[in-house]
Amino acid sequence: MKRIVVLVLAALLSFTLFAQAVPEKQESTVVASTAWTAAFADIAGVDNVDFIAPATMTHPPEYEITVGDVQKINNAEYFLYAGYEVMMKSMGTTIKKDESALIHIQTNNSIENVRTQSAKLAAIFGTEAENKARFATYEEGILDGKKQVAAKGLDKLNVYCHAMQVYLAKDLGLNVVGTFGPAPLTAAQLAEIAKGEIDIIIDNIHNPVAPPALEVSPKSRIVTWRNLPGRGGRGTLEEMVRSNIAELLK
Repeated sequence: MKRIVVLVLAALLSFTLFAQAVPEKQESTVVASTAWTAAFADIAGVDNVDFIAPATMTHPPEYEITVGDVQKINNAEYFLYAGYEVMMKSMGTTIKKDESALIHIQTNNSIENVRTQSAKLAAIFGTEAENKARFATYEEGILDGKKQVAAKGLDKLNVYCHAMQVYLAKDLGLNVVGTFGPAPLTAAQLAEIAKGEIDIIIDNIHNPVAPPALEVSPKSRIVTWRNLPGRGGRGTLEEMVRSNIAELLK
């Protein structure tokens, strides 16, 4: 009997030590509003950035925040946001963070803006060296795409571009002759497309409005791009931009 008691106590002690050795899941110290703002942190050299709005939504900035989301933000050391998200209007005073912990960034995918915003974040988090390397890879992807655009003569074509996609279009050397969106195409814009000999129309997958243009310009080709990554994690913005370029080059 005494031997059985000793064995039971030994088993309980082993279990207790094992339980103490298993680390608890740590809350992310940096939380972002969307996968897009998180992607800027990624290029800045910051890893394991969580985000609130599901990346699988058609338009993540329209995500309505929950009580659990607010708790996640409050538990994080920093919160990254762009300012136009619906959640920023609905959170009100529920976010208990100092101004220094709320980091506002500009979100467009131009080389210059990604350089500026990622450097801003890197200075805060002390990740300048990693930022330099990751940004160089991002820039290389776009410049390589620009060479391919020129090689195929696409830079000589007339492009009508969604306003949210014009940044990448110009970095690729495309000849953007007009812009539209995010609102539906107006009668004036349709008239401009009809007489403009438009070769390519670049639309935005998050709020597509270009299809009516084919009624007045049936020879135009619609290319649909993303500007918000469809997932989180390492290299998402570069992956998305390369996918956009591949769609253009088809």
